[in-house]
Amino acid sequence: MKKAVWLLAVLVVAYFASTGFKSTHTVVAASETTKTAAKAKRFTRLDIYDQLNLAQSGLQKDVFEYALRGWQKMDTTKSILSIVDLSQPSNKKRLYIVDLTNRKLLFNTYVSHGRNSGDLVASRFSNINSSFQSSLGFYQTLSTYMGKHGLSLQLKGLEKGFNDNVYNRNIVLHGADYVCEDIIRKTGRLGRSQGCPAVPYALSKPIIEAVKGGTCLFVYSPDPNYLHKSAFLAEALTDKAPLL
Repeated sequence: MKKAVWLLAVLVVAYFASTGFKSTHTVVAASETTKTAAKAKRFTRLDIYDQLNLAQSGLQKDVFEYALRGWQKMDTTKSILSIVDLSQPSNKKRLYIVDLTNRKLLFNTYVSHGRNSGDLVASRFSNINSSFQSSLGFYQTLSTYMGKHGLSLQLKGLEKGFNDNVYNRNIVLHGADYVCEDIIRKTGRLGRSQGCPAVPYALSKPIIEAVKGGTCLFVYSPDPNYLHKSAFLAEALTDKAPLL
C-alpha cells in the first residue's frame, strides 16, 4: 500500500513538471518582484527632484514630473532634460538642465522669454511667425550653427499647434547680453527675445554643448489651454499613466 501511494505521488509530480506547472507561490513571488522593481524605478526618477534640492531652486515638483513624462514619450536615448519654467518671473533662475542618468543639476540659470509674451512674467504664447512670443511645450534639440548671436542651437517643436512652427520661426537657443544680472538690477527683469530661450552669453556655449543632439527641452507655463490639450501631458493630468 505504501509503495502504491509513493508511486502515485511520483507520477503526479512528473505530470505537473511535464506541463510546466508553476505553484501559486511562484507566480505571486514573480508578480511581487515585478511590482517592486517598477516601484524602485519610479522612485529613482522622482527622487532626483529631492536629491538635487530642486524645490529650493524654485522648481515645483509637478513641473518636474510633467517634464519627466514628456521625456518618456520622446523618441530619444538622451538622458539630459532641460526645463524652462515660465511660471517664474524672468529675474529668477528658471532654466534647469538635469542629467537624469548621473543625477546632476548641470545648470540652473536665467533664460529669457519673448518680448510680446509679457514683461516680468510670460503670460501670452504663440506658434505664429513674427509674434515675438514664446511657444510652450516639448522640444527636441537639433544641431548647432554660428549665427548673429554666436554659437546657437536649432530646435524642433514636437507639439502640433503649440510649438511645431518654431523651426520655421527661427526660434533657437542662443546667448544674449540682455540675459544678465546687470539688466535685472537696472530694470527689475531680464531683456526679452523675439521668442527664443536666450541664456547668459558666458554660459551659452557649455549649455549648448550639453544639450545638443536630440535631448528634451520643456517650456512650461500653467496655461490652461496648453495643459489640457497637450498630447504629452494628457495622461499625466488624468493620472492614468505610471511614471516609469
